[in-house]
Amino acid sequence: MRSGRGVTRRRVLGIGGALGLMAATGLSVSAALARRPSITGAELRSAVPLPPPFQVPLPIPAVLKPVSTSGGVDRYEITQREASAEILPGVTTPMWTYNGTFPGPTIESRRGRPVTVSHRNELPVPTVVHLHGGRTPAASDGYPTDLLLPEGRQEHSMGTGHGSEHGMHDPRAVVAELTRDYTFPLDQRPTLLWYHDHRMDFTAPAIWRGLAGLHLVRDDAEDALGLPAGPRELPLMIADRAFAADGGLSYPALDPTLRVRPGVREPYLAGVLGDVILVNGAPWPVHEVDAARYRLRILNASNARHYELEAVTDDGRRLDLIQIGADQGLLAAPVTHKLLPIAPAERYDVVVDFSGVAIGGRVRVINRLGSGRTRDVMAFRVARKAADDSRIPRTLSNDLPAWRRSDAVRVREFAFRAGRMHTGHGWLIGGLPFDPARTDVTTRLGDVEVWRLIADVHHPVHLHLVGFRVLSRSGRPPLAHDAGLKDTVSLRPGEAVEIITRFDGYRGRYLFHCHNAEHEDMGMMANLEII
Repeated sequence: MRSGRGVTRRRVLGIGGALGLMAATGLSVSAALARRPSITGAELRSAVPLPPPFQVPLPIPAVLKPVSTSGGVDRYEITQREASAEILPGVTTPMWTYNGTFPGPTIESRRGRPVTVSHRNELPVPTVVHLHGGRTPAASDGYPTDLLLPEGRQEHSMGTGHGSEHGMHDPRAVVAELTRDYTFPLDQRPTLLWYHDHRMDFTAPAIWRGLAGLHLVRDDAEDALGLPAGPRELPLMIADRAFAADGGLSYPALDPTLRVRPGVREPYLAGVLGDVILVNGAPWPVHEVDAARYRLRILNASNARHYELEAVTDDGRRLDLIQIGADQGLLAAPVTHKLLPIAPAERYDVVVDFSGVAIGGRVRVINRLGSGRTRDVMAFRVARKAADDSRIPRTLSNDLPAWRRSDAVRVREFAFRAGRMHTGHGWLIGGLPFDPARTDVTTRLGDVEVWRLIADVHHPVHLHLVGFRVLSRSGRPPLAHDAGLKDTVSLRPGEAVEIITRFDGYRGRYLFHCHNAEHEDMGMMANLEII
C-alpha cells in the first residue's frame, strides 16, 4: 500500500460521519466521535414519482422446491438471469435475479440434511454465491475470486479480481463456466441465512441489482417450541434502493457494465443509500394480520443503511419487539425491545403480538434513523380476531456455546478505518487493503480466540464460517440486542467491540470483512486461514 497524497476536502466530506468531520474541520477525535452520526454513506434520490406508503401488499418470496431428494441430499437449481420486475406500481425495472424474482426464491432446509444448489449464470458478468451465515466448506463458501463465468466469457476479459484494476492475482481461485454446484452441509443451529453475490470488487452493485435471497434452516427442537408458524411466520428482507427516470435502478457505479472498473462516484465512497424502502421487494408495503402473535424473520439486506426499528400503532402506542433469535439462531431466553437497531447483513428473529390492537387498526414499522420517506418501513393492518395457540417459552434453547475469556488461546486486534490504496480512496483492515494472495490470519481448527474490532465510522463486521458472542462494547457490557450467537456485529463510530469465537467446522480459506458493501468492494476484507 502506498500512502499517496492527502485527499481533497470534497472527497473527505464524502467519506461520511466522524471521519469527514475530523479531517475537514480539524476537530479532535473525541469531539468528532461525540457527534456519532446515525449513518455512514450518501443518499441517492429517485427520478420517478414514488408511491404513497402502505398501499402495496407485502409479497412473500416463493419457497423453492428441490429437483431431487435422493441419497439424503436435497438438490436445487437456480438460474441467475436478467428479468423485469414491477417494483414501483406501474414502473418496469430491469433486475439481475435468481430465478427471475427479487428477492430470489427462499430455500427451506432441515438441520444436518445437506443441500446442493446448482447455479447457472446467464448474466453478462461473472458471479459468486455466498450463503451468509452458513457453516460451509471453503470450496462452497463463495470466495470472491471463485468466479462462475457466463458461457463463452474468458476470465481475463472480465476484470474481476483474477486480474482487476486493483492489480490482484489469486493463484488459488477456482473458476467455473456456466454452472457450479454449491454444497451446504447445514450442520448448524436453525436460523435465517441469506444468499447473495460476493464477486470480487462488485458485490455492492450486484446485490443492489437484485442478487439476494433467503435460506431458512429448521429443526425438530425449534418446531416443538410452539412459536408462531405458518402464515404467522413472515420473512422480511428490508433493503433500500433508488430509481432512475427510466424506471431502472439508480446506482453510482464508475463502470455501469460492472465488468472492468470497480467503485462508485466520489460522493458515495462511504456507502450508497436509497430513498425507497423495500420489504421483500415491495415499496413500503402493508400486510393484513390476525389479532395474534406473529414471528418476524428480519434481514437488513441494504448495502449501507442502518435502521432502528419501532412498531407503533396509529394512536402512538409502541408494541414490544420480543427478540427470540439472532444471526445464528435462537437466544437462550427472550429479550424485549422497544427499539431494535439493525445493521447491514444482521438478522433478528422477533415476535410481535397484535392481539391488543383494535380490529381495523394499523401498526407502522418505522425507522428512527430515517428521515422523510425513509422513516417509514412497512405497516400491518389488523383485520380480524382469531384463535392463537402460539407461545414464547421462557427457555428457547440450551445449546449456545459458553466460551470464556480464559478459553482463548490468543487475542487479536483489528482496526477498520479509511485509508489510501494505490487506486485512491479505500477502506482498510489493519491498515491494509484486501489482497487474495495474502494470508492475514492463521488459526488452528478448534482454537478459541478473542478479537477486538475498532471502528472509525459505522462498520458491520461479518465473519465467515463461525458464529461469535459479543463480550463488550468500548469496555462496557454488550447491549441488549447483542444477545445470542451472531455472525455480524455493528460497530458504531469510534467504538471498540470485543467478540469471542471458536474456529471449528472446516479447514480452509475464509474471509472476514465489513458488510457495508461499498466498503467491502473498496478493500475492507481480510483472509482467514483455518489449518
